[in-house]
Amino acid sequence: MLSRERVLEIFKEAGVLQKGHFLLTSGRHSDTYLQVAKIFRNTKYSSELCEDLANSFKDEKIDVVIGPAIGAIQMAYEVSRYLNCENFFAERENGKLTLRRGFAIEKGMRVLVVEDVVTTGGTVREVIDIVKEQGGIVAGVGLIVDRTNGKVDFGAPLKSVIAFSDIQSWTPDECPICKEKDIPLVKPGSRK
Repeated sequence: MLSRERVLEIFKEAGVLQKGHFLLTSGRHSDTYLQVAKIFRNTKYSSELCEDLANSFKDEKIDVVIGPAIGAIQMAYEVSRYLNCENFFAERENGKLTLRRGFAIEKGMRVLVVEDVVTTGGTVREVIDIVKEQGGIVAGVGLIVDRTNGKVDFGAPLKSVIAFSDIQSWTPDECPICKEKDIPLVKPGSRK
């Protein structure tokens, strides 16, 4: 298991941790953004983090790893490589996550759902719904970053490479940055 210090070192080297005024995919605002996609620019980082996460699920007999597009496509591939199984990605079609491109979950398949960063867990829940609708078993949820510090419940074992309890987020109405500072709101995430 990677130490917290090593994970933070990787984040620093890769330029993951950013400060400012951000609109998160969840719709919440934060003064801190974790651009985890930067990890996947360099395989020395992605393989170290994804191997660590895969090791958390190595005894779960995973049949397929699924991540939502776009942020978790490479992550699903990398984690599945260490688990020696298939990988799929869910993508938005008419605003709703779905499996396309011939991806299908067979009844009883053991599925690991992965995501790069979770703040509220909405996207992960959408993928879990797909798995259940197709008769799969959600064997676990794996994250690079858990911004809830383990407080989110997906009804399946949850493992993250790192969890944060000190990164705040606010609804737009509560956002102190909007109220007090003239810092532009930036939307760095993948969802429009």
